[in-house]
Amino acid sequence: MIILGLPKILLEFIGKAVTAIKRSQLGIVALIIKDDVQTAKTVTYKSIEDIKSVEWSAENLDYIKKAFMGTPSKIIIEVLPVETVEYTDALVRLNNKRFNYLAIPGIEALKVTDIVTWVKSKRDNDKKTFKAVLPNATTADHEGIINFTTDELLSEGKTYTTSQYTSRVAGALAGLPFTRSATYLEFPEVESIKEIEDPDAAVDNGELILINDGENIKIGRGVNSLKTTTGSKTEDFKSIRIVEVMDMISDDIRTTFDKFYVGKLNNIYDNQVLFFTSVNAYFAGLSDDEILDPAFDNRSQVDVRTQRLAWEEIGTDTSEWSDEEVRKRTFKRNVFAGANVKIVDAMEDLDMKIAI
Repeated sequence: MIILGLPKILLEFIGKAVTAIKRSQLGIVALIIKDDVQTAKTVTYKSIEDIKSVEWSAENLDYIKKAFMGTPSKIIIEVLPVETVEYTDALVRLNNKRFNYLAIPGIEALKVTDIVTWVKSKRDNDKKTFKAVLPNATTADHEGIINFTTDELLSEGKTYTTSQYTSRVAGALAGLPFTRSATYLEFPEVESIKEIEDPDAAVDNGELILINDGENIKIGRGVNSLKTTTGSKTEDFKSIRIVEVMDMISDDIRTTFDKFYVGKLNNIYDNQVLFFTSVNAYFAGLSDDEILDPAFDNRSQVDVRTQRLAWEEIGTDTSEWSDEEVRKRTFKRNVFAGANVKIVDAMEDLDMKIAI
């Protein structure tokens, strides 16, 4: 029976669409910090007012406050002893927590690759939407890694290394709404930086850099470390904002499916139609807020090709089945879903020709 399920699933998706922009500026930052003053393994703060200064070393207290400058909704801090070499224990504790951007201020250069590998594995294999801001992650080449490369940042009388300033960048990205991108986001507290000789080349190389336009220090362009594009990972995947939207949509659909469908409804076509109808209502709501392009037919439906292949792989001849027949012949416990959407990016480039 689908009538009882319809209002709940539809309202859940509509509610998520309505709050999408609000939720986008309430991102969560995860920090891994080595500190012998703090005795707890995990500390969570929702406001800078919650911080007790005596519980942290002066350096780590500064990192936490820097993250809050970007106004994230919450900061989860995984604490390790100062003498710890590996970050494994902290990563295990983070594995089942929800966060948007991870930073490890002060991370040793030799350990950056370990964190890159972990984030890639979680995104590609476990379908987690974790992202990390890492210093000089030159070999990352992945949409889940923001490769921050600006060095010698003078802020409030102190000079920071690239690694030390990653918590500030992570907080800034977590606090951004979908109504803007990270491009030209100003860092007013930064007085000077070691300027990069060729900013355009750095951006093309997948580097998130700060630039000095003579008046302000700001992010050059909101890009992640992805450089190698494929048929499934296009140029759009290089945009921090677009990946953030994709991650939100993925999380919303997955968590709602788990809440209302897994183990609760039989896998028949009518129940799948209910699911896709609700997802399409969600897409319509995102289109109303111009998160998705309102001029595009943003739509989810049964992935006919994949469902047909599933039947073929167990020896069933589907050559005489129409696409509509394939849609209606659900396969075991699987819901093969496909979606085609167009995410709207922020205005960043102007190309104007004026004839006189």
